[in-house]
Amino acid sequence: MRVLVVEDEVPLAHLVRRGLTRAGFVVEIAHNGVDGLWLATEQGFDAIVLDIMLPGVHGYDVLRRLRDHEVWTPVLMLTAKDGEFDQVDALDLGADDYLTKPFSFPVLEARLRALTRRTPVARPVIMAAGGLRLDPAATRVFRGDTEIDLTPKEFSLLRFLMRRPGVTVSKAEILQHVWDPAFDGDDNVVEVYVGYLRRKIDRPFGTDTISTVRGIGYRFEDS
Repeated sequence: MRVLVVEDEVPLAHLVRRGLTRAGFVVEIAHNGVDGLWLATEQGFDAIVLDIMLPGVHGYDVLRRLRDHEVWTPVLMLTAKDGEFDQVDALDLGADDYLTKPFSFPVLEARLRALTRRTPVARPVIMAAGGLRLDPAATRVFRGDTEIDLTPKEFSLLRFLMRRPGVTVSKAEILQHVWDPAFDGDDNVVEVYVGYLRRKIDRPFGTDTISTVRGIGYRFEDS
């Protein structure tokens, strides 16, 4: 079983790796949220052990972005906190289980094995709004019977907007969810890509799906 451990406490991370390795796991370590997110999206794992308090990108943000990018690897959250709201937040964001520190290796091992035995989370169904159909699994977009060719970034942006029909989202929110977490360029890149999308999903069809809300951001119109 291949496991990713995202933990900023270096001694603890290596202790977890040694313990899980002895139990037969293959373990990869990341010490911050940025590296953990990259590994989780670029490589295949059977389970992820994810600390909540991480530098770079918070554990909750890592989890949310994984689910936003259709990464359904089972996630077990680790935290030094034991408040019920932390547990509720983790589960609501898409975590499959959680453990509070300190914990025992037999329990961690048992939880991980149990996670990998469960039925995988169902993949999302085709999204439909504003006359568009978006297939997340096949990464295809249609308006009516016409397929629209989008770049990966355009597809991710459209998927993000379609998940929030009628909701105004800021450029900062779009950057946080669609671009790389380490992106530190001009937020006008969002405006550029919205323009690209409009030229592909709206102008050829005489529609106006993405509205600009002056001074705030953008809104996907679902009617």
